[in-house]
Amino acid sequence: MFFSPFLAARYLKPKRTFVSIITVISILGVALGVWAMIVVIAVFTGYGERIKESILGFEPHLVVDSGAIIEDWLEPYEKIEALDGVVSVTPYVMGQVIMDYNGMRSAPRMRGIIPPEGAELERMRSKIAKQPDPRDPNNPEKALPRGDFFGENDFYSAVIGDGIAEGQNIQIGDKILLHSPRNVEAIMQMVGRIEQAKNEEEQKEAIETFREMTAPQELTVTGIFDSGSWELDSSIVFVHLETAQVLYGFDMEECHGIAVRTDDAFKANRYQEAIHKILPEKFRVLTWGQMNKTVFDAVAAERQAMYLILLIIMIVSSFGIMSTTITVTVQKQTEIGLLKALGSREGQVAWVFLLQGMIVGLVGVAVGMAAAELTLYFRNDISSWVGRTFGVDIFSAEIYGVEGGLPAVQTFRDLAVTVASALTCCTLAALIPALIAASFQPAKALRGQ
Repeated sequence: MFFSPFLAARYLKPKRTFVSIITVISILGVALGVWAMIVVIAVFTGYGERIKESILGFEPHLVVDSGAIIEDWLEPYEKIEALDGVVSVTPYVMGQVIMDYNGMRSAPRMRGIIPPEGAELERMRSKIAKQPDPRDPNNPEKALPRGDFFGENDFYSAVIGDGIAEGQNIQIGDKILLHSPRNVEAIMQMVGRIEQAKNEEEQKEAIETFREMTAPQELTVTGIFDSGSWELDSSIVFVHLETAQVLYGFDMEECHGIAVRTDDAFKANRYQEAIHKILPEKFRVLTWGQMNKTVFDAVAAERQAMYLILLIIMIVSSFGIMSTTITVTVQKQTEIGLLKALGSREGQVAWVFLLQGMIVGLVGVAVGMAAAELTLYFRNDISSWVGRTFGVDIFSAEIYGVEGGLPAVQTFRDLAVTVASALTCCTLAALIPALIAASFQPAKALRGQ
């Protein structure tokens, strides 16, 4: 039994033969498969984690709504705020608005919230975009924030995403106009009332009312944020809750929903159950995972599909090991016959060629892992070089919705699955030739038949 590893290593010893070339190709095939699997899975995992970071760092962990307008948000607000582990609670008014800046119109989503305080204010301030310090533009540590978040009485202030700011060249201190699409039915009724006015006085009164209903809200941009998600940065405008209520024609007690942040976003399901218990059945509670289920499901599906494709590539690579082992088996047929004639058991002979395949697999896995680690370490440099050389943006922030370069996160589970898959494929590929070698009859093998 102990001579099996010795013979396996001896048969793999580099020689100027065709078998040595096939062995090198087999190792490279396994290495390429392992390299591709580790790099691609790490990038997909990193992409999913980057999305989670951008969502959890900026969006609420839970949202409470009723499927309609909440007519008295104070009661559920106080009940939720009293729960242990709840960090911040704010009612919100959210919806599409038409934004006008110097004649340029866009349709971002307005989010009216209670101005944050304490730790929540610091968290929101940490998302304010940075700009180079004119006195030291090359020092990122001295970068200056682009404004600040609005305070308790800043009813005429707005904080916009840097995607919106860059798209329309909006700077701190600029004025924007927000038009609300609220009460379309009421506006149409008012148009009918103007048309049906019996005299000039009624018509003037109706026109004045109509102007009040359609009057835009002028706001000053006091801050520009960078959430890390291109989709959020190019579509969100934060305003004071009361400003949003005025734009949507809500009373002070009305809102669309209540946003909740907790001390542990990954325990959102527990808080969901706790909130369900203290609120009436008409309220619905959604976690951040449920609100972004489509995105996470898409990433998970793509990751699994890519893993399956790469596993197939790994299986194809393992056929190189099978061809190497079969070639060695044929070349060493006489030696196999001699071993069996000297009393070697079938299992001992099989282990010689099985270990040969396993050694090739181990070397291939080691080379592939080393190449993968180097690739992941220099991934952004490689990505930049490919972009400059071939004009291809490998990980566009506009397309994938996250910023900060090519993401990559490795987990022990992913590495273990990759290594185990590669070694299993290599072992199974060597098993068939090993069994064939073990089944040789000594007399026929010595005659080379």
